[in-house]
Amino acid sequence: MALTERQNEILKRLKEKKTAVVSVLAKELYVSEATIRRDLSEMKSMGLIERSHGGALLPENADEISIFFRMEKNASEKERTATNAILYIPPFKSVFIDSSSTALALAERIDLNFKTVVTNNLQTAIQLSKKPNINLILLGGNVHFNTNSTTGSWTARQLADFSFDLMISSCAAVLENEVFERSLEQKEIKRAAFERCKKRVLLIDHTKFSAHGTYRLSSLSDYDVVATDAPPPAGLDVGKAKLIY
Repeated sequence: MALTERQNEILKRLKEKKTAVVSVLAKELYVSEATIRRDLSEMKSMGLIERSHGGALLPENADEISIFFRMEKNASEKERTATNAILYIPPFKSVFIDSSSTALALAERIDLNFKTVVTNNLQTAIQLSKKPNINLILLGGNVHFNTNSTTGSWTARQLADFSFDLMISSCAAVLENEVFERSLEQKEIKRAAFERCKKRVLLIDHTKFSAHGTYRLSSLSDYDVVATDAPPPAGLDVGKAKLIY
């Protein structure tokens, strides 16, 4: 389910003020209170907000958007990014797949028969569990309702027991040739996996170049393949990585 223009406006106001009241939103957006309540109910089901008495507020981990919303948002861009990357996936027997919806899009397209697949994403695990002949491992840890992924120090420690041929991941933003995440938890999980992989593939649709992230993960030059869906900004430096678009 994609957000309507009005729901996007509600989310924008919540990000500015952290809380909102139904009666105030109804007046400001020129709709009935019943309409606002329906909007808030839908947004709550997507994991974007929490309901409060007479209104709504942002959850504590609001910067991490629900994977179900992310799977719908910019879906065509993510599909193109994943498709562009397929031919440039190096040979592998083991792979770590992060909690991004773009990585899931690619994982569903590549041959995983008789491969070991490790992920911290519940949705990825569910989708790949439908395929035979995959040695599928889901990392344990704290489960976040917004991202449907496991994070935390225990999750990171589990990654120390692996050595991966390949890592397939995305990120929250790319800023001046560096890769960023919005949450410290996601950054720590990806960093732990990053250090245990021989080859790394980064999937970034063009919206990542105008997005924001707080926690630096790495440089683009630390990857082997950087795939996107459109020509990147002029001057983007990926070092020795293969840039695909």
